[in-house]
Amino acid sequence: MPSKEVLSTAAHRFQVRVDDRLDGEPPTIDLDRVVAEKNDHTESFAAHRRESVHELTDIDGVEFIDDTARFIDDRVVEVGDDRYEPDYVVIATGSSPFVPELPGMEGIDPMTSRDVLDATTLPDSGVVMGFGYVGIELVPYLAEAGVDLTVIEHDDRPIDEADPAFGDELMTLYREAFGVDILTNVYEQRIESTGDGVRLFVEGDDGEQAIAADELFAFTGRQPSLDGLGLETTAIEPGEGWVDDTMAAVDDERVFVVGDVNDREPILHVAKEQGFAAADNILAHHAGEPMAPYDPIHHHVIFSGASVYPFARVGHTPETAEAAGHEVVTATRRAADDGVFKVKDLPHGLARLTVDAADGTVLGYQGLHAHADTMAKTLQVLVEDELDVREVPDRSYHPTLPELLDGLLREASAQLD
Repeated sequence: MPSKEVLSTAAHRFQVRVDDRLDGEPPTIDLDRVVAEKNDHTESFAAHRRESVHELTDIDGVEFIDDTARFIDDRVVEVGDDRYEPDYVVIATGSSPFVPELPGMEGIDPMTSRDVLDATTLPDSGVVMGFGYVGIELVPYLAEAGVDLTVIEHDDRPIDEADPAFGDELMTLYREAFGVDILTNVYEQRIESTGDGVRLFVEGDDGEQAIAADELFAFTGRQPSLDGLGLETTAIEPGEGWVDDTMAAVDDERVFVVGDVNDREPILHVAKEQGFAAADNILAHHAGEPMAPYDPIHHHVIFSGASVYPFARVGHTPETAEAAGHEVVTATRRAADDGVFKVKDLPHGLARLTVDAADGTVLGYQGLHAHADTMAKTLQVLVEDELDVREVPDRSYHPTLPELLDGLLREASAQLD
């Protein structure tokens, strides 16, 4: 939520800036006010959640302890001077920003996502390491705030989970609409302080080059928050695959690990769903019943393009569908093909529908366009309920943005008839 609030500021400025029907200079972003309002709202949300936690103590058998806990043995937890030996333990300690080791990094204090969200001043220029979810979301915010950016991308394009056309579309948008320089197929080699900034050395097919900037932004992912938990005193060994799909630790089926800390899918709503799954499985295990895997339909959203042009994926891509044994047909439509996107000055982007060629089942959707995040909910229903694309009504109100979906439904249906 905090990042989405600051992104909304960038969204408003971006839309004013690019709309040639509006005259005058675009407004500047008041960083002090952005951060203050973000903090006010975050505190309000946090207070509500804290209150909800305390209300749990009204339930018989529930005790709330506000202190630090650590393992001292298998399922033996120490909290202050007290020791507990519960039947089950749930670990939900979240994650923290990860900054990779790089020669020279010891002399650099990069700005992470947390720093950016709290920043009331920003540099004139920056070089960005990390172009995954966090980088894709924060780069347009920094650009709209006046930072001249160079982004390091290790591959041909970002958004690995999408078809190549979507990563290519995003790079074009960032370069042309936000003025961001994106270097592809390059890798960081070393970094040095220049006294008044940094110099990052990268290497690619054209050899080594140096990028000078006022600041280094490290949006290089997150790591599970495990320090201080005392896991070394238990049989649990964190690492790849250390938590199975029931949310139980593979080394101790009575310890459940949910949210970012399990390093499976660090997304907020997924963390909440994992919590529910863990609770159900604790009850099942206690009753001697089989535990159920948490295996949701793929449903991701990246608030790209200052959240004006978000990317969403629900279910399969053509590639993953074929790997799962489906023969597929696809329908692809550009946002600009529908006049309503043009008249709303939202011309960028595209969407793609993946359908089973044998029975018409809707298998997946990818969208990088205005309101792709909200349209993804409709596609979630179609995918999870395994609906036949030919049975889905294609009657959006005219003129509205979901007419883009109508076009996809008609095109896919026509390939089946």
